[in-house]
Amino acid sequence: MKVRQGTTSGGRAVGRRGAALALGAVVAVSVAACSSTGGAPESSGGGEGGGGTVDTPRATIAMITHEVPGDTFWDLIRKGAEAAAAKDNIELRYSADPEAPNQANLVQSAIDSDVDGIAVTLAKPDAMAPAVQAAEAAGIPVVAFNSGYDDWKAQGVGQYFGQDETIAGRAVGERLTTEGAKKTLCIIQEQGQVALESRCAGVTQGFTGGSTEILNVNSKDMPSVEATITAKLQQDPSIDHVVALGAPIALTAVQSKANAGSDATVVTFDTNSALVDAIEAGDVAWAVDQQPYLQGYLAVDSLWLYLNNGNTIGGGTPVLTGPAFIDSSNIDAVAEYARNGTR
Repeated sequence: MKVRQGTTSGGRAVGRRGAALALGAVVAVSVAACSSTGGAPESSGGGEGGGGTVDTPRATIAMITHEVPGDTFWDLIRKGAEAAAAKDNIELRYSADPEAPNQANLVQSAIDSDVDGIAVTLAKPDAMAPAVQAAEAAGIPVVAFNSGYDDWKAQGVGQYFGQDETIAGRAVGERLTTEGAKKTLCIIQEQGQVALESRCAGVTQGFTGGSTEILNVNSKDMPSVEATITAKLQQDPSIDHVVALGAPIALTAVQSKANAGSDATVVTFDTNSALVDAIEAGDVAWAVDQQPYLQGYLAVDSLWLYLNNGNTIGGGTPVLTGPAFIDSSNIDAVAEYARNGTR
């Protein structure tokens, strides 16, 4: 593994700045990419004058995701990342763009700003792959998390934190079969996003009690999402289960169900505080939890461990953070953490 010596934003030396964990080369990209922070990465983790609870040198880590603005799932990712950054004396720079070319540009911007590590999601792995060579050439260690389970190793990334989306989808399909479902509607809110496509593929594989239909919607236009799901439920009253792939889509599906006068049961992947309330109220039957707070925490903490002690986690295999089911049987145990903004 190639080692590069460098300095942190605080001016202190960073030993073990490994290159071989890497995302790499974006060729001729613009550093003025759009992001959830208007193009300027948002910093946290105590700022330049702050400090964590460790005595290791101050370092800067960029976290770059495919967050769609307004999707509260990413608030949980960030809270986990910020907790690790505060503990580890890290300046965390978070930026995001749902468009893969723009996300790749943000990776290049992080490389150009000489960060000490990069944590990135690989929702559109083919579009992100060119960034591997640039990060590798710059000697910046990179970890992947949340999306890209099937592609991270091929891209040369050394660590991955998340769930196997196909396995999670199969678990959902098997549960639907057990519960007697006959016609399932699986809603993909971003067509071509590998994690979402894998979830519905897994549902189809695991659901042997009937048929699964895929419905593509655009989560950047939630009124359209509500109208599209409403129309589908009105058109096909045989749909008895709606599988959402994110909490905002599930909550919208609850409204669409009411609009359509449907008796379909709504279930979902992923949670937020409002989704926990919906499970408690019986509006959503259950959810699959991949523990996004944990994903954000591990992504940052693993880079700190690597920078300061050469450690890697997982032994070359992904570190799984899910899936687990949340339903009426265990919602009380989760609700407190959800309302604190960490589940």
